[in-house]
Amino acid sequence: MRKFGFLTVIVLVLVVAACSSNDDGAGTTDNFDRKAMLENIADNIVIPAYQNFSMDMAALKTATSDFVTTTDEANLVSLRQTWLTAFVSWQSVSMFEIGKAEDISFRNFMNVYPVNATNIETNISSEAYDLTSVSQQDEQGFGALDYLINGLSDSDATIVGFYTDATNGDGYETYLIDLVTRMDDLTSEVLNDWTGGYRDSFVNNSGSSVTSSLDKLVNDFIFHYEKHLRAGKIGIPAGVFSGTTLDDRVEAFYKGDVSKTLFNANLDALQDFFNGKHFSSNATGESLKTYLDFLNTIKNGEDLSTLINNQFNVARTTAGNLNDDFSVQVRTNNNLMLNTYDELQKNVVFLKVDMLQAISVNVDFVDADGD
Repeated sequence: MRKFGFLTVIVLVLVVAACSSNDDGAGTTDNFDRKAMLENIADNIVIPAYQNFSMDMAALKTATSDFVTTTDEANLVSLRQTWLTAFVSWQSVSMFEIGKAEDISFRNFMNVYPVNATNIETNISSEAYDLTSVSQQDEQGFGALDYLINGLSDSDATIVGFYTDATNGDGYETYLIDLVTRMDDLTSEVLNDWTGGYRDSFVNNSGSSVTSSLDKLVNDFIFHYEKHLRAGKIGIPAGVFSGTTLDDRVEAFYKGDVSKTLFNANLDALQDFFNGKHFSSNATGESLKTYLDFLNTIKNGEDLSTLINNQFNVARTTAGNLNDDFSVQVRTNNNLMLNTYDELQKNVVFLKVDMLQAISVNVDFVDADGD
């Protein structure tokens, strides 16, 4: 019996040793400084991105006022440019649905698409609408502005005519101002929360529970990548979930030729976040990448962080072949959209399965594949 017991111990030791040297495992104890990572995220990524977005929203509010005051084609063109600048800027903050942004459903009020053009027209004609209502999310945000400054006509002169019309012009002007004011107010509310007390509570909540800042933020990051980038910008218009292409489901449908620009801006922001890259700087700090490297997370003989970054780059290169207008792309050669989707999907596995397992974070959202 003693011999059997001794052999059993030897076998167990060998099994543990084998598991510890597994090529796909992590061999470092997890005492990574999560608080330092949260500080880098808050101070060098999230808050500067929101500050930049807030400035762009303020500029959009000014351009809207200028257009309403002097309603001509030159100011319409200027308004479009500030709208696009703010829309691109939005791509850097849209993943951070945490804190006040989560409380007020910031993303759903700012960028639901497609919008409901019929309901927008009804709101304008009736002058009876409540933009704080969840039922009105399809009638506001960047998509509604897209309709109002790009979608009323193919002619700039005709679009200007909607706002100068003696009967309905005031209604269009009022609705335009109300939309931008609402967006600017929501942005200020989120930014003020971050620069107020929320920044400290976010950083100090550095534990490893399901309610910790890192757990929640990482889930938001992956959810956004999976649902809003992979599915929303590419998969849904390409018909991945419906079985048929939906060329009206692209972001910035009425402007058309900027959907690729918005996609690239969001992809860049997501990869920069993963790498802890400071906003508008090449400097980096503690991040999901450095966390994985600290844990020596290996998959198929390579650093997981390298595999993730390589896949970001492959997806970007594949998307480089797409038309600037994704509506045109799905109508003319949808295979290129499907190829982009496939490359994005590969990183879902790396991020959602391999990374989360390595840093001991559980998924807290329902899979987006059924969208």
